[in-house]
Amino acid sequence: MKRILALALASLPFPAFSSDWPQFRGPDSSGTVSDATIPATPKIDWTAPLPGRGLASPIVIGKKVFVTCSSGPKQERLHVFCFDFADGKKIWERQLKATGRTMSHPKTSIAACTPCSDGKRVFALFSSNDLAAFDLDGNLLWLRGLTVDYPNVSNSIGMASSPLVLGETLVTVIENDSESYTIGMDVKTGRNLWKLDRPKAANWSSPVTWRADAKSAPVVVLQSSKGLTGVDPVSGSVLWDYTEGASTSSSSVVAQGVIYAPSNGITALSPKANGSAPAQVWRSKGINPATISPVILDGKIFAFNSAGVLSTADIKSGDTKWKLRLSGPFSGSPVGANGRLVCVNEKGLVQVVDIAGPEGALAGQIQLPLKTDTKEMVLSTPALSGRHVFIRADSALWRLGE
Repeated sequence: MKRILALALASLPFPAFSSDWPQFRGPDSSGTVSDATIPATPKIDWTAPLPGRGLASPIVIGKKVFVTCSSGPKQERLHVFCFDFADGKKIWERQLKATGRTMSHPKTSIAACTPCSDGKRVFALFSSNDLAAFDLDGNLLWLRGLTVDYPNVSNSIGMASSPLVLGETLVTVIENDSESYTIGMDVKTGRNLWKLDRPKAANWSSPVTWRADAKSAPVVVLQSSKGLTGVDPVSGSVLWDYTEGASTSSSSVVAQGVIYAPSNGITALSPKANGSAPAQVWRSKGINPATISPVILDGKIFAFNSAGVLSTADIKSGDTKWKLRLSGPFSGSPVGANGRLVCVNEKGLVQVVDIAGPEGALAGQIQLPLKTDTKEMVLSTPALSGRHVFIRADSALWRLGE
């Protein structure tokens, strides 16, 4: 009975405000939200200073914006910030000390995993495999040092997979070259509900959610170099496997019951409710997303290649529609709403693309004031809420508006 109730609760829409952006790439990890508007010619509304390093995306819950950072000589000081949506004033800050390894590639940081929220709590995961849960007022609810529990985890570049909340389960991907696993945790206590052994290979992709239809229970889609695996978020049972390989950096995106996986370019997959292997709908090597996650908007899929060319294809057929070269390079993924995409390159140039016409067109742009003395870059994916765009670098969080 408890399992049936949990599945029913998990299948309900996310209990969020209309403009919440509760996790990496938004409410359904698609990089889009239906009730937001991207300004064509954005301006900086406010700037909030940040310490240390960080490329985790901001998230928005109600009238609060949350973001993580890491500071100190070895990035051993872990920060969770809460800012006021309206004016960027700091509401609270909490600091933790890393219990796991704080080594990473110079380009990334220990604050690389985007936090997530179920509307009541904020879950902050760091590359040191430290995981903390706070209520929205900043009270610590529970804390886990996963390297203490599982000491053989090792990745010299740094971890970056972002957690995902489904009902009462927090899905945390800790996949690397050694003790590789994914855990489903109780959101209230942080204790393990289930644990899956995973392929022993470095993996920075993040999990997404798939549903057979609006009334069906959600399925967690885990991605690795081996392919994709569908998992029951309540029990941790493996429901299906796709075994033709996938990216370990660019994450999948789901729309209308189809999974668009960064596998051999882009492969559109249609899983079955009965647990059989997903059927291939189409495959296109012409829209290879490289290391950047694709986004789906207005019946099209958009992806950047390694040269900074934005390609688009029809989500029903995979047929390429148009390509647009933007000023790169890019590390963060694009996000979209209301017929526009916002793309931020590593140099902090925010580029708004109008996708409503037969060809993509640059609608407007703005240069963020990055610190040149530290060679600061923007490596994160933006967040959307209402008529605003939120972008962070090491030194600052910005809200852009009209």
